[in-house]
Amino acid sequence: MFGSQFYNQLTSWETIKSVLNVMEQGRWTSVYTYDHFVPPWTRTADVAESDLYPTLEGWSLLAGMAAVTSKLELGVLVSGNTYRNPALMAKMAATIDEISAGRAILGIGAGWNIREHEAYGWEFPSMRERQDRLEEACALIHALFTAERFVDFNGKYYQLKQAPFAPKGVGRKIPVMVGGTGPKRTLRTLAKYGDIMNAICGPEDLKRLWGIVEKHCEDVGRDPAEIRRSVHVPIQLIHDESKAVQARRGNPWTMIGAKQYVIDRCAAFIDAGVDEFCLQSIEQRPEVYQELDEEVFSAFD
Repeated sequence: MFGSQFYNQLTSWETIKSVLNVMEQGRWTSVYTYDHFVPPWTRTADVAESDLYPTLEGWSLLAGMAAVTSKLELGVLVSGNTYRNPALMAKMAATIDEISAGRAILGIGAGWNIREHEAYGWEFPSMRERQDRLEEACALIHALFTAERFVDFNGKYYQLKQAPFAPKGVGRKIPVMVGGTGPKRTLRTLAKYGDIMNAICGPEDLKRLWGIVEKHCEDVGRDPAEIRRSVHVPIQLIHDESKAVQARRGNPWTMIGAKQYVIDRCAAFIDAGVDEFCLQSIEQRPEVYQELDEEVFSAFD
């Protein structure tokens, strides 16, 4: 139930391994990297000094994580579809699934960071086209993950011609996590092709969004029980309430505050139907992960 998204910038492989060791021994169930090439701290094309911070690539990092862990589910939260051909991404996920003995998750979203696209020369289409590409990519990935033999795919943006795809994953279809909350496009794409919903929102908004997913599932003939619900929420133990209020930035549902405050927020999400927490903004130190495990997660044993 309790996962964390690591940050890829200003860290080291040795630090990452030390945190993973704590997670493996505790109540943590999943770990994610992010898919950014500079720290994702702005939504503009402006060049920032922080762009120079050393930043590890998410999928390569995930493969290393797969090799040094044994129980944690592993994913990129979430991959920008515009950065890679989706067939290549599917092959990468299947390879990591083999390395991890069946623990990989393929996370995918439409892509949003214009600064990265401009920096590295990738096309940054309109929002409508990025959504079109995301839906088509999810259809292609689904075809590869479920086909028994060769795959033909003739989309507007992506094509396959008698494409083989093996291995497909260990013991089950690799879950596809669709990131985003757009009610008309993203959530419909999730209902058609996804296995895990991921949203940045509070408990009440999650209930509302899930109602939209259920409606889309009805329209496309899918059982919504096949889809897991996850939320991408900051968590931090801060015992000074004035500092905690400031850190919440006007979002009282964020899991930031004293121990009981955080436990209560966690319980509210669980009551709203959450299956997994993809927690964020955690200081990347073993003792911080240990404290959250012992002080917060133990309340839900």
